[in-house]
Amino acid sequence: MTYATFSALAEPTRFNIVELLRDFGAMTVSEIAERLKLRLPQTSKHLHVLAEAGIVSAAVDANRRIYSLCPTPFVEMNNWLETFVNFKEAQFDRFEALLRKTQINESSNP
Repeated sequence: MTYATFSALAEPTRFNIVELLRDFGAMTVSEIAERLKLRLPQTSKHLHVLAEAGIVSAAVDANRRIYSLCPTPFVEMNNWLETFVNFKEAQFDRFEALLRKTQINESSNP
């Protein structure tokens, strides 16, 4: 996972494009533009940024480019986010141990 992934997704229109591709699968530039009510050049520019970040890839079919999501950046992002889940779970485990210790102390010292 790179900074480029987060940077590309930070822009709301690009984030919407990613969600659109996630929900509906591969689409052409014109299909994306139509669904999001964007102009074609604007859509192409956003797709270029997403492609540079490795988030989407394009397949050429005659004179059309069909864009789809690349799974690798999302797997990497998920793995990175899991480290925070593990961190939070460790905090809860320590808190639970403290509560148990306090409960034991209170029950042994009435």
